[in-house]
Amino acid sequence: MCSRCPTGPSLDIWDYIRSREVEVPSIYYAHQREVFLRDGMWMASNEWAVPPEGVATETRMVRYRTVGDATLTAAVESDADTIDKIIEETAATRLTERGATRGDDRVSEAAMEDRKKEGYF
Repeated sequence: MCSRCPTGPSLDIWDYIRSREVEVPSIYYAHQREVFLRDGMWMASNEWAVPPEGVATETRMVRYRTVGDATLTAAVESDADTIDKIIEETAATRLTERGATRGDDRVSEAAMEDRKKEGYF
């Protein structure tokens, strides 16, 4: 684990991606996306994650810090549209994926593990 990183190994991973010029999917970069607020998390409005009736969508600059189930994985507000900006943001953030961007963690501590046992992954 990265001893200098409050976010654990993710800063080291982004440093590696930059140094090796690894291509990453665009979902990790900030874009203007149509989102809605659910449980304090920004969810993308798409065919899998539909806002509840009466909940408005809005366009915000967001990115995904992790990729997962579109109905449970939230985006974070960000302007990090380059690797360097992602590294800068990651170094400064105190926001973790657990509880902040993973809807499973809002259900229970073991929700993701339960889904694995049920054969989801």
